[in-house]
Amino acid sequence: MTRHPFLDHGPPIPFAHRGGEVEGLENSMAAFQDAYDLGYRYLETDLHATADGVLVAFHDERLDRVTDRTGAIADLPYEEVAKARIGGREPIPRFDELLASFPDVRWNLDVKADPALAPLLERLAGDDELLERTCVGSFSDARLVSVRTVLGERVCTSAGPNEVRQLRATSLLGRLSARLPIAADCVQIPTRHGRIPLVDRTMLSAARAHGMPVHVWTINEEAEMRRLLDLGVDGIITDATRTLREVLLERNAWRG
Repeated sequence: MTRHPFLDHGPPIPFAHRGGEVEGLENSMAAFQDAYDLGYRYLETDLHATADGVLVAFHDERLDRVTDRTGAIADLPYEEVAKARIGGREPIPRFDELLASFPDVRWNLDVKADPALAPLLERLAGDDELLERTCVGSFSDARLVSVRTVLGERVCTSAGPNEVRQLRATSLLGRLSARLPIAADCVQIPTRHGRIPLVDRTMLSAARAHGMPVHVWTINEEAEMRRLLDLGVDGIITDATRTLREVLLERNAWRG
């Protein structure tokens, strides 16, 4: 039994990270469409809000790195952000545009900054169907607490930094049966944090003892995909969407 409808896809779940491998066009409509056309139905994206409260799919706080404009998104009205072009070509999609364009997709959302929280909660709160296909994560424990307080068990959330630390400590100490105050529905982590490895059999066992599948990011090398699948992870988040698809097809494990 899964803890939330978002997770009812049989493992391993393939996630397209920021839409995937379209060169230089992360978090663009073109990237998401490419992943969708490949068969991906789990799309990961990041959320920021403009100065006038419009949610956009974008990773950085500033436009500078991947677009032809500069400035902090939170300081600019949407009218200005809409003029930016990712890779000099693609506009930054609004979150509502993504929802309209891909109505059957499950969204893995990373809330990147506090201003994005209120408009996201407002959008999700009145839409039970969308909540069933949404997972919210954040590097901020406080933001995750706000999401869980407002939306309760209707929304899937991934473990926050403190929850991951608790789970890893429990796994290293061999206390897999210890009950921890973790409200998350899943664990989404890199293979290591600095020098500390995070994904091994003990961590998988600790997470499963709490009923939580483990999804690993951001895995782009074929050999690492194979290693993690052999280890038994429940999902892989990747930019290399074609590579992961081929690996899963070879294993008869591709379900989009």
